[in-house]
Parts: sequence; C-alpha cells; structure tokens
Amino acid sequence: MMKTKEKLLHLLDENKNNWVSGETSAQKLSISRAAVWKAIKSLRNDGYLIDAVRNRGYRLVSDADVLSELGIWKYLQSEYSSLDIQVMSEVGSTNDSLREKAIAGYPEGTVLVAGMQTDGKGRLGRRFYSPADTGVYMSILLRPTDIPPSKALRLTTAAAVAVCRAIESVSGKDPKIKWVNDVYLDSRKVCGILTEGTVSLESGSLDYVVLGVGINVYRPEKGFPADIEDIAGYIFEEKTSDGKNMIAAAFLNNFMKIYQSGDFESYIDEYRKRSFVIKKNINVINDGGIRKAFALDIDDNCRLIVCFEDGTMEHLDAGEISIRL
Repeated sequence: MMKTKEKLLHLLDENKNNWVSGETSAQKLSISRAAVWKAIKSLRNDGYLIDAVRNRGYRLVSDADVLSELGIWKYLQSEYSSLDIQVMSEVGSTNDSLREKAIAGYPEGTVLVAGMQTDGKGRLGRRFYSPADTGVYMSILLRPTDIPPSKALRLTTAAAVAVCRAIESVSGKDPKIKWVNDVYLDSRKVCGILTEGTVSLESGSLDYVVLGVGINVYRPEKGFPADIEDIAGYIFEEKTSDGKNMIAAAFLNNFMKIYQSGDFESYIDEYRKRSFVIKKNINVINDGGIRKAFALDIDDNCRLIVCFEDGTMEHLDAGEISIRL
C-alpha cells in the first residue's frame, strides 16, 4: 500500500508542470492540509524538486531524477508486478542486505535498490564505487529450481544482456560486454555484476542466488577515484528526467523476461554479438598468475574459449581477463 507521500507524489506526477493546490491535494487524498505539507517536506528531503507558491499550490519540477519505488513502478511492465521492490537512499551493500533477507526466507522476486552504497561489493573482494545520486545499485533475490550450480554463470550473462538492452532502450547508445560480467560504453565500464549464492547440501541444487548490479548513470560531481578514473564511465552527460528509474525498470523488465522464460539459450547469440573480447588478445588472470591467450569464442554455456600461447585450449567458466591492446 502506498504511503501518503507516495500518493501525493503520484498526484503531482500526473499533473507535472501544473500547479496543484494544497486544498485539492488534501481532498483527493482524504488527508489534512497539514499532512500534505508534511508529505511535501518528506519528498523534498528525498531529493524531489517541488515548487510552492502561495495561492497556487505545489508543482513537481519535470527534470527531477530521484530514484524511488513509485518511479520504478511507473516504467515496470505489468507482468512483473509481483516483484517486491524496496528503494533505500543508502545501504552498506545491497547484496549483503538482500542475502540476510534470503536467509530469513524472503521469496524470489525481492528487489533491493539503493541510491548509494557505503560498502559496495565487486568481484574478487574488490569494492564497487557507489556514490550518492549518480547510479543505480540493485540486487534481486532468485530461487531457481531448474538451474544447476554448474550453469549459474548463465544468470550473470543474462543480467549483462539485460543491462545492455536497458541502456540501449533508454539512452539509444550501444553498450558492449567484457566477459564475464562487465558492461562497457565508449570503451569505459559503466556496469558491474556480482552473482552470489548458496547450494543446498541435501539436494545439490541452488538454494538461493543474489544477483547484484551496479550501474553508473551519471559522472560523480568530484569524478571517479584515481584507481578507476581511466576505466569507469557513465551513461548520461546531463541529468535526465527519471533517468535512474527508467534504467532500473528497463533492467528488471529485460532480465525477468529472460529468467521467467527459462530459455537462457535464446540470448547467447546476443551476448556473443555484444562481446568486444572475441577474436582479441587477452590476459587470463587467476590464482596461478597471468597467462597470455587469444579469445576464440563464447560457447553455449557462456564459457570463454581461449587458446594459450603454448597451443592449449580451455573453456573458462570463472576467473578474470584483461584486454591486451
């Protein structure tokens, strides 16, 4: 059920760029004028730009881009209305927070979205830079029954394709994929994906999976940290009305379409076409060090087929690579 401020936001959004009086708001929402003013203050604290003029009322500024549950729902397709979406302004790590919910028994389709992470997680124990108001950081709880742990890589690669489709549909730009879990735009990384899960010892199947996605929507005001400033990128040069909400919803629409269909093979060709790794010289990085290789292809299980300098070939289902220019 929507809270008072969410109902008021919906009313203002329906009348965007038009004035809505406090009296009209109170009547339509069956609340007092004081409650309207309290909700206005709460929305402003959330970051919404709302004008107020005596004898005219309130007006939602059209170019605002505030991540919110209502904002995401506005662009979410009706067939995914069963998703339980919670938006928080700040969290330590969406993956960690959602993992706690998974252990507590929360159902599949629980989604946690944050506008900032103070301890964002990347692969291999790295941190994922997640400053306030510039990105979308979300995690989805999945409880797959027909995906064995050996093929869990498909969830990560399906998410990469879904991110690409989301960026393309909202911005018109052409994102590419760096195997296995990074999305690039104009040769810079704009998204990282971290998939974590547990396996049931009794059945040997996946108990739950937490799929985390971090997307850089805008350039941080003070830029990116020195260690990633030559790598990190972003989608929009300027603030775009509802940009973060549209990106979040478009990702959920595209990922859930693949996931609920169960037809993970259907997107493999698109994953290959969006890859900028195939037919390139690369470095394969793992516990054994760094080995030079040539990326031949990506197989139907999303494994990277590589040929090392000594002529041996492998199908990689884990690890990290870098491109050798």
